[in-house]
Amino acid sequence: MKKILIFGGTTEGRELAEWCAKNNTAADVSVTTDYGARLLGANDLLNIFTGRLDSGEMESLIRAGCYSAVVDATHPYAAEATKNIRRACSGTGTAYYRLLRESSELSGTVVASTAEAAELLNRSDKKILSTLGSKELPELSEITDRKRRVWLRVLPAEGIGDICEKYGFDRSHIIIGKGPFTVNENIQHIQQSGAEILLTKESGKTGGYPEKIGAAKECGIETITIARPAEDGYSFRQMTGMIGELI
Repeated sequence: MKKILIFGGTTEGRELAEWCAKNNTAADVSVTTDYGARLLGANDLLNIFTGRLDSGEMESLIRAGCYSAVVDATHPYAAEATKNIRRACSGTGTAYYRLLRESSELSGTVVASTAEAAELLNRSDKKILSTLGSKELPELSEITDRKRRVWLRVLPAEGIGDICEKYGFDRSHIIIGKGPFTVNENIQHIQQSGAEILLTKESGKTGGYPEKIGAAKECGIETITIARPAEDGYSFRQMTGMIGELI
């Protein structure tokens, strides 16, 4: 039986894996966390690998599985993961397909990077609620008076408070939760933080971007959006059609 390998950990990756299971298509799924594996549930047609892999480990996994194709359904901002997957596919001569996340209409001020956002934020003294998560802490640590001004919304993780403090943020200014969040939940977080600016990425509908923007407008605060890197790939419908033909 022909089989595909999905690098997931996103809503799109989970939905594609579920589509494969419903359509009798054998698929293995690679996710970085146990949480991502639990979301996929149990299915005889889905074999789930857990753990962060470098390009060499990805290549070994692809060779061992003899896959017909690899689908990159990682997060739109996970540039390093995508680079490693592409490299592994090239090294094994395996077909590579990128599953794109549906875009949303952008709102407020749009910048190209976290560094550009930090530079912009340093032009004012306003309070900020960052929904970028913990990976952007090194760049966010360039924000002046960050211990007073910045609130962080981050995923639950062991030692997350210590990590935030390491980069100069106030432990009491941390909101821990797993999104996507509703408009009302975003409003609560904005009010809790006293934020005058909401900092976010273009996370799309599945990442709760419209709800974040809606909450910011309801609260009458500014938004700064880090635009998604431009890339080529396929929509969910295009991808399922291609898999159907391939398998």
